[in-house]
Amino acid sequence: MSNIWNHFRTITHHKMLVMKHCFRLGMYKQGLLHDNSKYSPAEFIPGCIYYAPGISPHNISRKKIGYSAAWLHHKGRNKHHFEYWIDYSTKDGDTKLAGMKMPMKYVVEMFVDRMCACKNYLGKEYQDDSALNYYLKSKKHYVMHKDTTALLEELLYMNAQQGEEKTFAYIKTRVLTGKRKY
Repeated sequence: MSNIWNHFRTITHHKMLVMKHCFRLGMYKQGLLHDNSKYSPAEFIPGCIYYAPGISPHNISRKKIGYSAAWLHHKGRNKHHFEYWIDYSTKDGDTKLAGMKMPMKYVVEMFVDRMCACKNYLGKEYQDDSALNYYLKSKKHYVMHKDTTALLEELLYMNAQQGEEKTFAYIKTRVLTGKRKY
C-alpha cells in the first residue's frame, strides 16, 4: 500500500513542478496536460509495482524484465519526449530510424520536464547543472533531430551556467516568441 501512495506522491509532485514552470512560461495547456498518462492503469500500476525512492520505476522494470511497458506506453502519448518523434526517414534514399524535428513548444516542455525530474529525484541536492549532467550521461544513444538537440542543449547549458531565472526569461522572450530561430 505504501508503494501506491509513494508513487502517487512522486508523480504528482513532478506534475505540479512542471505545471508551475510551464505556467511561468505562459504554457498553460501543456502545464495542465503534462504527464496525465502516468495516472492511467498502463503506467500507474507498473509504477507502483516497481516503485523505489529516488529511482525511476522504468529503470527497475528494465532490470527485472528487460523492458518497461509503462515507458513504451508513456513515450507514445507524450509529445515532450523526443522518443515520440522517432520515425523512419527516407532521406538520401536510405530508410532508417531518425529523430524528427520537434515543435518548439515540446522542446521547451522537454527542458522543463528534465529540470523538474531532477528537482523531484534529487530534492535538496538539485543544482542548476543537474539536468545537463543527467542529459550528458545518456546523450550518446539519443536519436534526436539536430535542431531539437541544439535547442535542448542550449537551454540545458544556459540553465547550468546562468541559472533558472535567466533561462526562463530567454525562453519567454526569445524562444517562444520565435526570435530565436529554430
